[in-house]
Amino acid sequence: MSHKIMAINAGSSSLKFQLLDMPQGDLLCQGLIERIGLPDAGITLKAQDQKWQQTTPVADHREAVTLLLEMLISHGIITSLQDIEGVGHRVAHGGEAFKDSVRVTDESLAEIERLAELAPLHNPVNLLGINVFRQMLPDVPSVAVFDTAFHQTLEEPAYIYPLPWRYYAEFGIRRYGFHGTSHKYVSATLAEKLGVPLSALRVVCCHLGNGSSICAIKGGKSVNTSMGFTPQSGVMMGTRSGGYRPVHIAVGCSA
Repeated sequence: MSHKIMAINAGSSSLKFQLLDMPQGDLLCQGLIERIGLPDAGITLKAQDQKWQQTTPVADHREAVTLLLEMLISHGIITSLQDIEGVGHRVAHGGEAFKDSVRVTDESLAEIERLAELAPLHNPVNLLGINVFRQMLPDVPSVAVFDTAFHQTLEEPAYIYPLPWRYYAEFGIRRYGFHGTSHKYVSATLAEKLGVPLSALRVVCCHLGNGSSICAIKGGKSVNTSMGFTPQSGVMMGTRSGGYRPVHIAVGCSA
């Protein structure tokens, strides 16, 4: 039996989305609403071999979600809102509170809001997306998926900085790591492709793009990662300086 599940990534002025047929994982549609809050917001929707684009004023995320749901129905991707049986939301920071994905409740929302001080540019807008969908689809369960959760298996020597202990105890300053959903998926898929149990896998996973990170994974668990307290550290990226520099070594041979 298949279930239509929405995957949502809410940004400060954008809303990325996919509609998946689960558990097969078939992609029914995907798209982006960008420049939310401006009179020339752009909407892109792709479904199989079809693509729809338009430019229209979109005042806020509530209007963006309303337009998205209307488009899904008008283009025949779903017949009614009752077709959607679940919504998954990407949330940037789960701190030490969330070691895995969680069902969205009033309590988990309050904790995500509290953690906004660790990700002030991301958690508030992720929270906004969750709340809008909960209002628009009040009977549909929502799940929060955290970028940091996969790295909660780091041991203390890997996540504690060489700083006074009170910085961690009082302010939560530690290595959190990000891109966890990517590293978790890639390592699990690699084990499947190699035909080996995940528990036997030892791999260095590279998430490469405008934002990049490296993760050492042993037995399906993150044991170290390049990003730290924020996504700023680690390898150099498109708009982030990182904390490492490549070293070029010239090796000369003489007869």
